[in-house]
Order: sequence, then structure tokens, then C-alpha cells
Amino acid sequence: MAGIPHDHYEPKTSGEKWLHRRLPIVGILYDTIMIPTPKNLNWMWIWGIVLTFCLALQIVTGIVLVMHYTPDTNLAFASVEHIMRNVNGGFMIRYLHANGASLFFVAVYLHIFRGLYYGSYKEPREVTWIIGILIYLLMMGTAFMGYVLPWGQMSFWGATVITGLFGAIPLIGEPIQTWLLGGPAVDNYTLTRFFSLHYLMPFIIAALVVVHIWAFHTTGNNNPTGVEVRRGSKAEAQKDTVPFWPYYVIKDLFALAVILAVFFAIVGFMPNYLGHPDNYIEANPLVTPTHIVPEWYFLPFYAILRAFTSEVWVVQIASFITGGIIDAKFFGVLAMFGAIAVMALAPWLDTSAVRSGRYRPMFKAWFALLCVDFMVLMWLGAMPAEEPYASFSLIASAYWFGYFLVILPLLGVIEKPLPQPETIEADFAAHKAKTGGSKTLVEPAE
Repeated sequence: MAGIPHDHYEPKTSGEKWLHRRLPIVGILYDTIMIPTPKNLNWMWIWGIVLTFCLALQIVTGIVLVMHYTPDTNLAFASVEHIMRNVNGGFMIRYLHANGASLFFVAVYLHIFRGLYYGSYKEPREVTWIIGILIYLLMMGTAFMGYVLPWGQMSFWGATVITGLFGAIPLIGEPIQTWLLGGPAVDNYTLTRFFSLHYLMPFIIAALVVVHIWAFHTTGNNNPTGVEVRRGSKAEAQKDTVPFWPYYVIKDLFALAVILAVFFAIVGFMPNYLGHPDNYIEANPLVTPTHIVPEWYFLPFYAILRAFTSEVWVVQIASFITGGIIDAKFFGVLAMFGAIAVMALAPWLDTSAVRSGRYRPMFKAWFALLCVDFMVLMWLGAMPAEEPYASFSLIASAYWFGYFLVILPLLGVIEKPLPQPETIEADFAAHKAKTGGSKTLVEPAE
């Protein structure tokens, strides 16, 4: 890893030397698995392996499902029922795939909020953060298109509502919407397009994950203190780090086993808990569901989308200034994507010199409120678009934007942080003393 002195792979046998000169794949794997990692990482650093597992699970189960699925509006719903009833183990493969998407988003939200709390987006990790947000956007697109494939009622009407948002974009909206749909309305062309993109995008995500890992292997892992690993010499670096193998690999595998025990319990005993019953009714363009609700992981941003109606003064001002170009529908689309954009801009919006929220008392309170706000938005997204939920959604949306655009920049100016440890080794020693001498990791031999 660039910048931190450590032992690199040295081929020993003639065969290893021959391969290393031509394709240093073994060396790359060795440097990846033996990467020096801060010794004070806590349990919030387990989500990387969970996300990797979820991506592999979704690709493998998706490939199996594709073998039996028919992307045709007349046959799609029946082919899903065929998978559930007639294919050996088909119901389990489908439930693993559907609930795997939920586990994927649980892990990615915890991963993102951990990064927001510990300042993992700060210099020199801005590129790593941006790549992570791009992965998240691709995940959302992949999940949305996958939700359409069963061709149930919620699939059809969800596709109708979401693709309709693109039509609100001035000038280019209608061509984009027509391209997405393959015609004037959600139909067979839409299904085949979504099927193709849903199958392709996980492989693009996998490629971006490799770049994401490469990026943080270059800059080094952040840690709960936000203090960087000492880079003066190999001996100093070893005082702050341990090799990723075996210390964190074993820890991550243990955490993954615990999470998978819960995951398989849900898949086995309550696989439809997070789904919607209307999606077990075949799509009917002539019957509109009483309440169109997206999957739970879209709900916070769906609430933001619906919060900005034509009665909101910000929308009215924007519409007046732009001569009606920005109406309520377009403003809602801008707000929904803007809610993700402000997260991507966190490296430049956070003006504090202190990286970790552990040493920022005022930040802790505002960040805790942000976490509550996110959960409230998730709840509001599942509620009808009526009072008092509409007003609550507007307040919660205002706080989301206010946190990133106002509170985060101001805190860097007015907040007085607590003293930070000088080194990762000092933090590790303090934690060791606090817990009565026990360690979560064993010091590597010199």
C-alpha cells in the first residue's frame, strides 16, 4: 500500500517468479490480504465484508433465476410463479435474492453513516467516498429495475411512477422517459430494458467495488480516532497497525456468521415480511393500487420527493424565478437526487479539521438527530401523502438538507473539539487499560 511501509510479496519458487514477472496477480492478492490495517478498528468496520458477500450472493442467485425467468409481460409473472413452485429450490433462491437486496441496503446504510460519523470522507479519501456514493446510486438503480421484473401490481405501478419523474425534467425529460420505457408507457419494451440493465449493472458495481478497494488501499483505512497511521518508518507503522490477515479477516468472518444467522432465519421463517402483498397480484394497468409504496430502502428519498408540493414556498419561489420551468414535480426530483448529492459533497461541506465525530461533542448531537431524521423519513415514505405526514416530511427533509448545507459547515467554525490521541497506538493502549488489559487483537511479532 502506497505511503505505509510494509513487507511486499517476494516470489520464492521459479514458478512464482515466472508468473510474477508476467502477471503479478499473486503479489496483488498478497498485498491486499496483508495490508497494514489500523489496530483500533471497532465493530462498525465489519460492513465491508457483508457488502462483498451480498454482492456475490446477488450475482450468483440472479444468474440462477435468469435461467428460469422470461422477460415478457405475458409470461413474466407466471415464470416467477414457476420458479417458486416447480424449480428445485427455486423458492429459496428467489427469497435469498429478494431478501439479499434488503441485507445489501442495511449494510450499505450502516457503512455510509459510519463513514459520515468517523469522517471517512475527509482528505485524502474524497475519491474513495465519491466512488462509494456512485456504487450506492447504481445499487438503487439495480434494485429498482429488479423490483419491476416480477411484474406484479406494485412492480408495474412503481415503474410508472418512478419513470414518470424523468418526464418532469425540462427539455430532455420526455426523450429520457421514452428511452427508459421503450415507448409511451410501461409495457413489454420497458420490461426487457429493465431486465437487461438489471443483469448488467451488478457487474459494473463489482468493477467499481474493485476501484473502491484499490482507492482505500492507496490512502489507507480510516479508524475511529481519525488519526493517520505513522508513515516515517516500517517500525513506526507496525506500532499503529496489524496485518489484515489473520486479525481482521477472522473478526469479519465471525461478524458475517452472526449476521447470516439472522439473515437465514428471516429467509426461512418470514421471507415476505419486507415485501408488499400487492406484488403477488399480476400487473393490471386498469387497476391502480390504493397506496403505491416502493421498497423500504427507497422510502427516505421517496418521502423527500413527495415533501415539496406546489404549496411549499421554496417551490413557489423557484417556479417564479424560473418562469415555471421548475414546478413542484421537477423540484421534488431535484430534491430527491439532491439529498444524495449533498452526501457526496460532505468532504467539502465539513469544515472541521477534526476527522472523527468521537472528539466533536456538538457534532455528535446533530449527527444523532440526522440518524433519527433518516428513520423518520423512512417511516413517512410509507405513509399516505396527506396531513400530518406531508408537513412532517417537509420538516424532516429540511433538516436533512440543513444538516449538510448549514450545520456541517458551521460546526467546523464554532465547535471546540476534545483532545485527540497523538497516535493510533496511544488510543489502542488507552482502550486496553480501560478494559482491564484485555485486547481484541494480538500484537504482531516484531
